Amino acid sequence: MLIPGKEELNIVKLYAHKGDAVTVYMTGGNPILFELEKNLYPTVYTLWSYPDLLPTFTTWPLVLEKLVGGADLMLPGLVVPPAGLPQVQKGDLCAIALVGNRAPVAIGVAAMSTDEMLTSGLKGKGFSVLHTYQDHLWRSGDKSSPPSIAPLVLDPADLNEEKVDPTLQGDLRGLTLEGKEEENGEVHQACEEKSLSEAPEDTSTGVLSQDSTDSKPLQEQMDELLQQCFLHALKCRVKKTDLPLLTSTFLGNHMFSCCPEGRQLDIKKSSYKKLSKFLQHMQQEQIIQVKELSKGVESVVAVDWKHPRITSFIIPEPSPTSQTVQEGSREQPYHPPDIKPLYCVPASMTLLFQESGHKKGSMLEGSEVRTVIIDYAKKNELVDAHNKNLVKLDPILCDCILEKNEQHTVMKLPWDSLLTRCMEKLQPAYQVTFPGQEPIVKKGKICPIDITLAQRASNKKVTVVRNLEPYGLDPYSVAAILQQRCQASTTVTPASGAKDSLQVQIQGNQVHHLGWLLLGEHPIQRASALG
Repeated sequence: MLIPGKEELNIVKLYAHKGDAVTVYMTGGNPILFELEKNLYPTVYTLWSYPDLLPTFTTWPLVLEKLVGGADLMLPGLVVPPAGLPQVQKGDLCAIALVGNRAPVAIGVAAMSTDEMLTSGLKGKGFSVLHTYQDHLWRSGDKSSPPSIAPLVLDPADLNEEKVDPTLQGDLRGLTLEGKEEENGEVHQACEEKSLSEAPEDTSTGVLSQDSTDSKPLQEQMDELLQQCFLHALKCRVKKTDLPLLTSTFLGNHMFSCCPEGRQLDIKKSSYKKLSKFLQHMQQEQIIQVKELSKGVESVVAVDWKHPRITSFIIPEPSPTSQTVQEGSREQPYHPPDIKPLYCVPASMTLLFQESGHKKGSMLEGSEVRTVIIDYAKKNELVDAHNKNLVKLDPILCDCILEKNEQHTVMKLPWDSLLTRCMEKLQPAYQVTFPGQEPIVKKGKICPIDITLAQRASNKKVTVVRNLEPYGLDPYSVAAILQQRCQASTTVTPASGAKDSLQVQIQGNQVHHLGWLLLGEHPIQRASALG
């Protein structure tokens, strides 16, 4: 029940900075609903108790501070899960959650339908944000943090059934407040620093409905799909110069690429269960030859491209909407963020930088730091007249870069030593720019993606990956890709010793696959490129 029958319901009136009156309904000390132009909207407190009340879209944790600051959610900031985006229409009320936690942190109105989002290539404004965690409306409650709610792991085939709490079905925007109780108090305060705009009158909702026309058993369908991808890969992707070809590479780089849009290749759901068994069957048909070139590692060493099954195979025609589907599927191209190291001016260095117009807390790029130091030295005539490679140290430079035991002994420094010492005294920071988003600046050093090969008590090896989120990689999407590419079980769990961070664990030694994924398919900047 959304509104407890026995608890007191208080009505409070707030005002947005544009002057719009917002009626807030509170119970138990928290706002549960707010009304704007006779339309009701749930707060994040309500959505934490009913996370499936609204269709939920996911974004990155770094984007949240932009939303709290008053920004709308742009489509490039969306994370597309393996099962695809929720189906909504323009004007539908939606929840916004962060990667790794299904608890909503904002609500907004869809600026376009899901189909239009995909057609646009996920460009432009996606949602007009009405209310967020940490805004003034949230602060009128107990200021609690979002609970930890594990994301749903859905198969794309499950999307034809919208899973909603049966006690909460219906469109909140269709509710009106005729004959409501007299307000028992008014509080005049500035609401959040953004407009709580009126929601459109269109109350239609979009539900993806797919009628299955294939009555074949799932295992038989998967067998056919497996053979189709196998033949398609041999006919179109694999060349003689590629041989010998690791069977895992053949599956991950070639067969998966031939899987039709909207389908998901999963050998475990076929009658073969394992790749090796399937390839043995294909070898018995004399289509390929497989050998163990090194202990425990099989490779495709020969292909009979004149085999009737290959020559007679007809390449499936791509769907007219394949490009649209591709944008929203698990194969959506990944665009890594641009990560730039920065330097923050501490209080101890303020005198050195203030002549250039910088103050404590100013963020500068490395080239800007060098320019400031060089200009300071030249302006104050500190360059040694007899040796242009040396810089004389005035009291300000001495205080900023020298150790206490050096201040009476070191009078000059070479340019490179001076610049290096200045860089070391500044506080590290970095700027992350996701495609289509405003740059986000953070203090400290960005943690590199950590890949660890561990050995469990059962003597089995597992590969553990951490720190994916800062680079715009969804741990659940990475786990889904690796599960298919490696044909190994994967789990996503909270990372030990790291707040609000997840780690992916894959059975076996999968460092090679991860290297290919992160440096080949998803070209993350190497640590050396980040300063």
